[in-house]
Amino acid sequence: MTGIFGSLFTAVSALTAQSQSLAAISDNIANVNTVGFKRNETAFSSLVTGESASTIFSPGSVRAEQVARIDQQGILQQSASSTDIAVSGNGFFVVQQGSGVGAEPLYTRAGSFSEDATGILRNTAGFTLLGFPLDQDGNLPPGVSDLSSLVPVDVSFLGGLTQATSSAELALNLDANAADVPFPVAPGTPPVFSRAVTVFDNLGSSQDLVVNFVKHESPTANATGIEDLTDTLGPLSNDPNIDPTDTFDITVGAVGPTTISLNGDLGQLLDDLNGIVDGNGDPVLFAEINPAGQLSVTSRNLGDDITLTEGAGTPLADGLGLTASIGTTAAVPPANIDLLTPLDPNAVPNTEGYWQVEILTPIGTVVESGTINFTGDGQLNAVPALDGSVDIPLTNVDFGNGSSPQNIDFNIGNFTQFAGEFNVVFTEQNGAELGLRTGITINDEGIVSAQFSNGQSTPIYQVPLSTFANPNGLDALSGNVYRESEESGSFNIRIPGEGGAGLIESGTLEGSNVDLADEFSRLIITQRAYSAGTRVITTADEITAELLRLR
Repeated sequence: MTGIFGSLFTAVSALTAQSQSLAAISDNIANVNTVGFKRNETAFSSLVTGESASTIFSPGSVRAEQVARIDQQGILQQSASSTDIAVSGNGFFVVQQGSGVGAEPLYTRAGSFSEDATGILRNTAGFTLLGFPLDQDGNLPPGVSDLSSLVPVDVSFLGGLTQATSSAELALNLDANAADVPFPVAPGTPPVFSRAVTVFDNLGSSQDLVVNFVKHESPTANATGIEDLTDTLGPLSNDPNIDPTDTFDITVGAVGPTTISLNGDLGQLLDDLNGIVDGNGDPVLFAEINPAGQLSVTSRNLGDDITLTEGAGTPLADGLGLTASIGTTAAVPPANIDLLTPLDPNAVPNTEGYWQVEILTPIGTVVESGTINFTGDGQLNAVPALDGSVDIPLTNVDFGNGSSPQNIDFNIGNFTQFAGEFNVVFTEQNGAELGLRTGITINDEGIVSAQFSNGQSTPIYQVPLSTFANPNGLDALSGNVYRESEESGSFNIRIPGEGGAGLIESGTLEGSNVDLADEFSRLIITQRAYSAGTRVITTADEITAELLRLR
């Protein structure tokens, strides 16, 4: 009788276990379209009744346990909403019920977030998305591993957004053939070229910074003759004032004296002068026949004086028109040159590439003024930053309209000097006028940004992901959310893509990981198992009825 009654109890436990399996399957099927839903499976295990006699079998029973498949990824489906997000990989969004301080943090994969009437991002179950607030430079707050640093993501903007210009860039070509004016440039000298760059002040008003250009003589030492050598052809000895045995010595800064002989022609003379180099092999002098036909020699480096000394004969005064005592001009000390950008120590300065640049506000206030230089290949003579920019810092720019003074980094790294017309390639700046909020986006890195009608956007929150050692051990709650438990282990707050956390896919939702075909198969098996259990009860009942009929 023990076996008969035991089999009845075993069959009843089978019905109970299969009913649990049926409940799990029905729950899975009911949530097949629930965003971020994770299916449950029923795991069966046997309960054995101990028996000392090996010849007697005592039936046990079966136990059903629910196993959550939270760690299994659901399919990602594209969404039309920019605030719909999904996790690709490991991790959960951190949410809470309501938006009050101190609410319990919960975790979910249901990323169907949208803005409520107060600007808070909530999902369809009403849970509030939490994130790290970013400062105005887009930086994270300290303590990003602490849940207390998380706040409800609030995307409401009562006003608009203005963006004061902090960086601007002008790219242009300056005509290398422009005429030089004497150095230093006299006040009031009209510019040979001018360009306005539109920027925005702290009130959102547009302002035109005017940039003026004047090409000027080299500020280095120079000596220019008075003799017109235009018609001097062939050997210099053809000139009655020049003896081919005449020589003179020239010293440029610390280089020299170098003896120059007049036993050749003008081309040879220029080659000899331009061939004078320093210890690094860089030329220290530029010699040419100027438009007036006069010999002109100019030192290339700031601070290098030119000294001329007669050698054999008197070629300086008679033949070339240079005078040793008054024909040389001492170099202007480098400290007296107002360079907007330091010269590149590895570049050879171009004596024909000096420009005065003056930057003025719309009311005529000079913000910055100084000299720039171009190398012989038309490029700006300056050391660029790693990103290629050459910035002139404009500090405390006051537009005179009540806006706060501002600092602007003015990039001139794309200035060139080629023979040709003045040409502006482009202007850029990062400011914007007043704009009203037009939308919210969440990018793949979890950065929540507000977008405005002026074309600007600003990052306001960083959405983190929370990971667990055993996500299947989380406790499930209503609304497709989970609570931390002893089995899941403690949370770890991660920036998406770091520390084993997955990535955030924007404009995407994660579907449930329920496979209908698999659920229907399990449903059939459960039905058959349940029917078999009832058959055991029927059979045991018939056997006991037979026993009762014994007399």
